[in-house]
Parts: sequence; structure tokens; C-alpha cells
Amino acid sequence: MNVWWRTLLTIWRAKVLLRRRGPIPPHSVGRLTLRTLPTDIDLLGHMNNGRYASLFDLGRFDLLIRTGIWDAMNAQGWYAVVASETVTFRKSLPLWQRFTVESRLYGHDDKAVYQIHRAVVDGEVYAEMIVRARFLRRSGGVVNTDELFRALHRPDDLPPLPPWVSDWARDSALPSTKAPAPSEWD
Repeated sequence: MNVWWRTLLTIWRAKVLLRRRGPIPPHSVGRLTLRTLPTDIDLLGHMNNGRYASLFDLGRFDLLIRTGIWDAMNAQGWYAVVASETVTFRKSLPLWQRFTVESRLYGHDDKAVYQIHRAVVDGEVYAEMIVRARFLRRSGGVVNTDELFRALHRPDDLPPLPPWVSDWARDSALPSTKAPAPSEWD
């Protein structure tokens, strides 16, 4: 339940910042300061690996709202979904540890936008997640990234994706929702 409260507070804070300061460029780094709470830890006394994804969602909400993407999506009847993600852990976050979630749009291909999220303590990366997000229409169908940038009334000034990210997205993809995907084990 604490992630619900953190989510509502993050959305409220991002909307206030957007109203006061205007939209930030899409290539900006968003930063949220958090603390590891008792509901975040596992039996080993450090942040549960699954909780990172939930807390990185907060960085995603903050960045989407503050760049203006959130409002453009809602105006168009679009929403974002995570299509794939990968996370790498370097150091543990113990109970009560203050850390910063840093989030940035990493680049895009024709179907998805990629974000990078980091858990950072005193300037040092503890964990990093790459997220591939697709934009869908509430009426059905996928929003391509050209249409997304047109709706934002902004140039596409995101850097090109590193080749390993494109390879990862291709190699980890499951079949389309319209194709069969039987659960068969070797």
C-alpha cells in the first residue's frame, strides 16, 4: 500500500513542478529522493528485487508528467505499457537508506521508447533498469514514436539507442499478441 501513497505524492509533486516551471526537455534526468522502508525489504534485510521496479515506476511517472508526455498521452487517449525490462543490481539498499531514483528517456525505435532508471546513493549507482515502453491507444492499436513526437510538438532530439539495447529488445521479445505463444519446455 505504501507504493500507492508514494505514487500519489509523486504525481502531485510532478504536476506542481510542471505548473510552476513548465515542461522539461525529453532528454532531462528526473530525480526523486526516496528511502528504503520496512515494506520494501526482504528477509535478508535489503530492498526486495521486485520493489525496484515499483519504485522506478515513480521515476517514470515523474518524468512523463514533467516532460509533458503524460498530458499529451491523455489528450490523445493513449497510455503507456512496459513491454520489457532488464535490471542489474550492484549493491544492496539496506533499511532506511536514502537514495535517489534517476530517470531518463534513453532513446526510441519506431514502436517503443526506452528509459533508464537508476538507484543512486551519494552519486554511486546501486542498481540500473532499462525499460522498453510502448504507447497504445485506448481505442486499440499502437502509437508509433513519430506520432508521439508530433503530439508533443517537440523535435525528436533523443540520442540513438546503443546497439546492445536494440539487440536486447529484439532478442528478448515474445511473439506478438496476435501470434501463438504456447508454453512449451525443452
